[in-house]
Amino acid sequence: MLKINTSIGICAHNEERNIGKLLDALLGQETNVVSIIQILVVSYSTDATNEIVEKYKRRDSRIELVLQKKREGKASAVNLFLKEATGDVLVLESADTLPKKSTIEKLVESFLDSNVGMTGGRPIPTNSRRKFMGVVSYLLWQLHHEVSAADVENPKCGEIIAFRNIIKNIPNDTAVDEAWIEMAVRKKGFSLRYAPDAVVYNHGPESISDFLKQRRRIHSGHLHLKEKVGYEVSTMKVSKILKVMPRVIGHSLKELFFFVGAVFLEVYGRFLGAYDFYIKKRNPYVWDMAASTKEV
Repeated sequence: MLKINTSIGICAHNEERNIGKLLDALLGQETNVVSIIQILVVSYSTDATNEIVEKYKRRDSRIELVLQKKREGKASAVNLFLKEATGDVLVLESADTLPKKSTIEKLVESFLDSNVGMTGGRPIPTNSRRKFMGVVSYLLWQLHHEVSAADVENPKCGEIIAFRNIIKNIPNDTAVDEAWIEMAVRKKGFSLRYAPDAVVYNHGPESISDFLKQRRRIHSGHLHLKEKVGYEVSTMKVSKILKVMPRVIGHSLKELFFFVGAVFLEVYGRFLGAYDFYIKKRNPYVWDMAASTKEV
């Protein structure tokens, strides 16, 4: 059987709490049509991240460590990955996520269809749903899932993506690298595909301040992308969100209260992002970490 040679890229900045678990999960992937030929960790780290990756390199020659000389943002790290990757299909996985054993296979198998240029998996948060911020994270990613499931050829890709090795670089000053790749793949005439069975677990913000830090940065980045090239991701279209919203609204009074709170925080985060972009003229492509998201 002809296999799809695949390179996996991880952009890391002080990920010592999760990088070992992530590499273990990637080395343990169950594949059939996929052949993982590279796992490249692009790192600018001041903690033990690099030492942990070096230890794993000695166990498996497919693992490579690419060091950034200075911190220039995730897009810059992605460009280093694009330069070094040799696979026919490239996977980008966030360093603070963990995939299921079948995730890479489910993500990449869609490329057996020559029309598909990019796929996106399904993030599921590990936060406790007994806490308000846990519910907020769950609702956010459930909305992403519902928007993507409603139109599998126009998904919102994030946390883990795969794409054909046809993108040479992306702008260093984008804060939304997945969205920029999405636009570039479409521009080359390929289609997108949602892979809901390609599950990755992440950990959403545990505080309101961390949540707003993330959401304002992402919204500002999407506005920057729209201004630069006129491209909008599916979740920027409010009509699509409103259409699927009834599917995630809880039935109890507590669930309804949490849902209203989550909507308020998302709207406020987008407002702050718009303020940053339009008023402060900021494009935060080098950002502070949300500390509470760094261990799954």
